[in-house]
Amino acid sequence: MSDAARPIRIGNVSGFYGDRFSAVREMLEGGELDFITGDYLAELTMLILGRDRLKNPDLGYAKTFLRQMEQNLGLIAEKDVKVVVNAGGLNPHGLAVALREVIEKLDVDRRVAFVNGDDIVGRAGELGLGSPIAANAYLGGFGIKTALDAGADIVVTGRVTDASLVVGSAASAFGWGYDDLDQLAGAVVAGHVIECSAQATGGNYSFFTEIPDMGRLGFPIAEVAADGSSVITKHEGTGGSVQIGTVTAQLLYEVGGPRYYNPDATARMDTVELSQVGPDRVRVSGVKGEAPPKDLKVSLNHLGGIRNEFEVVLTGLDIEAKAAVFQEQFEAALPERPAELTWELVRLDRPDADTEEKASAMLRCVARDADPKKAGRQFTGAAVELALASYPGFTLTAPPGNGAPYGVFEPAYVDASLVPHQVNQPDGVTVRIEPSPLRTEPIVDRSVPSSSTTTDWGATVDLPLGTIAGARSGDKGGSANIGLWARSDDEYAWLDETLSVAKLKELLPEVADLTVHRYRLPNLRAVNFVVEQVLGRGVAENVRFDPQAKGLGEWLRSRVVAVPTRFVDAQSAANRRSTEGN
Repeated sequence: MSDAARPIRIGNVSGFYGDRFSAVREMLEGGELDFITGDYLAELTMLILGRDRLKNPDLGYAKTFLRQMEQNLGLIAEKDVKVVVNAGGLNPHGLAVALREVIEKLDVDRRVAFVNGDDIVGRAGELGLGSPIAANAYLGGFGIKTALDAGADIVVTGRVTDASLVVGSAASAFGWGYDDLDQLAGAVVAGHVIECSAQATGGNYSFFTEIPDMGRLGFPIAEVAADGSSVITKHEGTGGSVQIGTVTAQLLYEVGGPRYYNPDATARMDTVELSQVGPDRVRVSGVKGEAPPKDLKVSLNHLGGIRNEFEVVLTGLDIEAKAAVFQEQFEAALPERPAELTWELVRLDRPDADTEEKASAMLRCVARDADPKKAGRQFTGAAVELALASYPGFTLTAPPGNGAPYGVFEPAYVDASLVPHQVNQPDGVTVRIEPSPLRTEPIVDRSVPSSSTTTDWGATVDLPLGTIAGARSGDKGGSANIGLWARSDDEYAWLDETLSVAKLKELLPEVADLTVHRYRLPNLRAVNFVVEQVLGRGVAENVRFDPQAKGLGEWLRSRVVAVPTRFVDAQSAANRRSTEGN
């Protein structure tokens, strides 16, 4: 950057493989940017890309990114915007080759580098990781920094942490080193806020009715300063809103305790300070950094076998009896029982319903087995054969199928020195990136099951928890997190006292028998829960109604608790003032 004192503007155009295709052009045309970043990878995405690569070894990357570049490279070159994405997936070299071909065809001046070394599946056995079909270590941002320092205009990576896209960009712009822990941690937090695209501008937001122009949300921008602080914003005139609440919600997404571990620095989430400094402008400051952990997290994907399922409709009277007779008949009719058979009765019916749909419930059966035969067509075929011999009103929602392969995600950890973090620079020279010399054994945050204080809150009224609290939840392998926050100090004090681990289990009976950790984040007026193994062995394998736990927080908000009437009165007064002001 020509002016190191000027904050750099980093706009994120993708939060997952399948995000809004037009976001690249919208961000380029919407205003000035120094960098475009894009997160295309998730645990499930790595399995999808693995299947692509099995069909064609030249693939294994996010193909939509290549098409986005074909349509926008001219504008990218004209505006001299750097592009940093993890769209390389399992084949960053292949994506770099394809990009160079597009650049040559379009005759634009853009230099490409790629970061790899994360793919350690060939060494899985020697590293004690078993025999997965994919094994990818989460790399940090200094490979990206090295590529940019060497003159790259576009950097594509394999598996790096989501925040590393911003960390590498900022570290290059400001010349940060491994010992600039506070600055790196600040960039980690900024990267975490914008990594999920529109979730920072009002997407998936608990108080979504307060967000203007939800029709087409703008994508977020992080204005990162040399000291690691940032301002989260969006292009003027785009939909949505950037406010302390939307930023808080994203900060709580898929995190654990107060320490947010990354390969370059551990960010202390309990030091984050948020302030609204203008319309659609939230300042993020005060972030403290600690040494990164000595081990890198590794995403392991195993082929689990074949999964198949069917649903039958149960209508009218005697729903549970109908479900029981069908289950008994079906299991007796199976030629061979699959290794795993799961039943779920979803009671969507209601008494004296005025439509047939409202009078009906769904019974779902899922089979999993390593043998394609046991979970294949003979499984669903056994259900079809009962069509004229079971409960009254028997209906299948879909014809029988053969099932499909499913993967199992498993996290592991490997010493960072054993992973060859590499950069192929624009001139073709490959450079190895040494891990931070500061890395150390991570400090494990202590879970606090309940608050240590008790307050007389006065009169209460039974209302949904979401009357007071916002929530954001998501998957972390087989576990899930639920972050809740309040919008005033008093409401946070009440939330902290009220929502203990025991109370959470009472409100969410599905997690009553699971291990739950509770962490406090007073700076964000938030508490965060991590529920172990609620998602079994990960998104690709589990058959839970909400396999990624995206709705878990909203379910919790819908549960009724005793809310102090003074909070309700204060909200009513605020709503009246807002109405009178309009």
